[in-house]
Amino acid sequence: MRVELDRDYESRVYAGVLGKLIGVYLGRPVEGWPYPDIAERFGLVERYVNEELGLPLIVADDDISGTFAFGRAMEDAGGAEPSAADVGDGWLNAIVEDRTILWWGGYGRSTEHTAYLNLVRGLRAPESGSIARNGRTLAEQIGAQIFSDAFAMAAPGDPELAVRMTRAAASVSHDGVALDCAAFFAAMRSAAFETRELDALVELGRAHVADPRLLGVIDDVLEHVRPGDDWRAARDWVDRVHGYAVHPGPCHSLANTAMSLAALRLGGDEFRRVVAIASSVGFDTDSNAGTVGCLTGIRLGLAAFDGADDLRTPVADRALVVSADGGECVTDAARETRRIADAARGLRAGPGAAGPGTAGPERRPRFDFELPGAVHGFEPCPYLGAGTRVRHVAAVEGAIRVGADAGATAVASTPVFLDPRDAIDNFSTLASPTLYPGHLVTALVGGGDDGGDGGGGATLARLGVLFDDGGDGDDAVHAEHGPWHRLAPGVTELVWRVPAHGNAVPFRLLVSARRDDGAAPELLVHEVDWVGAPEGFAQSGLLLSSIWDTKPAGLAPWVSSAKNFEADFASTFSVSHPGPFGVVTTGTREWRDYAIESTLRFSLHDAAGLVFRARGHRRFTAVVFTGGLLRAIEQHDGERSVLAEHPFPVETDRPYLVRAECCGERLRVEVDGVAVLDTRTTRTAGGGAGFLIETGTMSADGFRVGELSG
Repeated sequence: MRVELDRDYESRVYAGVLGKLIGVYLGRPVEGWPYPDIAERFGLVERYVNEELGLPLIVADDDISGTFAFGRAMEDAGGAEPSAADVGDGWLNAIVEDRTILWWGGYGRSTEHTAYLNLVRGLRAPESGSIARNGRTLAEQIGAQIFSDAFAMAAPGDPELAVRMTRAAASVSHDGVALDCAAFFAAMRSAAFETRELDALVELGRAHVADPRLLGVIDDVLEHVRPGDDWRAARDWVDRVHGYAVHPGPCHSLANTAMSLAALRLGGDEFRRVVAIASSVGFDTDSNAGTVGCLTGIRLGLAAFDGADDLRTPVADRALVVSADGGECVTDAARETRRIADAARGLRAGPGAAGPGTAGPERRPRFDFELPGAVHGFEPCPYLGAGTRVRHVAAVEGAIRVGADAGATAVASTPVFLDPRDAIDNFSTLASPTLYPGHLVTALVGGGDDGGDGGGGATLARLGVLFDDGGDGDDAVHAEHGPWHRLAPGVTELVWRVPAHGNAVPFRLLVSARRDDGAAPELLVHEVDWVGAPEGFAQSGLLLSSIWDTKPAGLAPWVSSAKNFEADFASTFSVSHPGPFGVVTTGTREWRDYAIESTLRFSLHDAAGLVFRARGHRRFTAVVFTGGLLRAIEQHDGERSVLAEHPFPVETDRPYLVRAECCGERLRVEVDGVAVLDTRTTRTAGGGAGFLIETGTMSADGFRVGELSG
């Protein structure tokens, strides 16, 4: 009997996503450390050690980005079961070469890098990751089992479906026993929605394994590692019998499966101990801790985190999913849970129920706080400390409660773009904001039951944002606030449009409360939302402050697959790329009906123009100047179709003001105020906007986006 896709199911997915994130964040700081160094410095890594090493807690990590970005193949398949080729196409759409998701260790050295280059060269999955193409050693490393959690969570109580999707997704880059390792964990994750008992899950997972090498590892661990054993002795046994030195390659799937299964048995029903052991034993600490954390979260549900507030609270649900789909980077555990649950419902409904170009699942507010304990990244604002003295930001049923000391202002905030505190040089962290100047933010808040009747003090609340002005300390941020609103009894709606601040974008959203009688403020936040494209986000002028200003802040909102996307000396942007798919975008999947405009100057180029409704960098609509024509095109993976075209030879170095409008199915293009194309598009789902350059260069003076309706 299949699991009902109800609130209990969603809470189990949420626990699995949280378990994945916590495990990765726990193990990430010591990834690559020799085991003796971990033991000497930290002993058992059962707490976050990032601050002791001068590292942020919330970081980009391949285990997180790969899991959730590749899992979006289910969302993009529109209810169909994604094939290996579908997931491979998703790789090409989501990955910015040499920058996002993967370990870019070299062809023939990094399994995923090798598979990606095979895909770029035209090989389809599963050949891209096959032993026949890449050899056994490369194909059997760990990545298959660490990027596949989402597929199993979208197939609750259906291990066969979970295994099929996981094998298909994993075969983009892996083969052989690595696929069996991935199937083993996938079956356990799926069955864990119904079965709590670990030994029963292991036997069920074992039934999906064919390779005798993995069967031998499972049997060995079950025989030699038992609950209650000394974890260090068990770790030494695994290392001696099944460790990295036993298998070829740097990070073999069998070695990590052995250690992950050992951590599961040693930790039992104690989540903290499971992920702590996996984080302390060497091996691939963040990958293995994420793997066992996800399974344990699903198996035990949200009760897994009882008594582990010190692990859950600092995370505050936050995650970064780095891909070419930049507006989907800054996210959180609750939002990723909704995506997985929606994918599960799509799979149950079947193809055609909701797919590319359709409305898809029913939209929810961006932050609804319905999942138990969800805070969507909200925490006491780390930037506005003076005069706030926030006591708490805590989840209550269907809301978060924000409180401060008497006489103080309570300020909670959540990231809407990359937080400067989290900056670190590891995996490239590319993102676009989720919130822009020109967006209309609404919030449903309470706490004013005593207001409005003149019989005493009242609670006041307001919205705001923070901009990053660069530099150090609190002076590096600029705050913009909406007006204070006196709260009425019950629930009050706050509405505020985010103002512009030069060429900058906000990086945190603020919710503030105070009392007009000096008492301690308490505020309940029930919903926060914004939707669609901003009313009028614009960047203009020169972004450079000097010739040495190579990364001006104005470039931060953009995600570029073009080799050279830079601020220019004579215009706002310069975009250059030596081949196809030089795409640069900003915005989110919620940008649907909007207009974009920019003044373009062309140099050498095969094709150049504006992109809109981009969901990644190989799925977009565009208007391009190419071969003496102006064309409206649709790009979906490797297929490009022409919607309409008109003769339009361009002059080199002459400025052209280009405006493109997409509203529903209608697409209009104007050049220098003259309508040139008016056509229809089949791509009506939302997506980001920006530039396309292929084999050449163009400059762009200014960029503006404005929401359309009607």
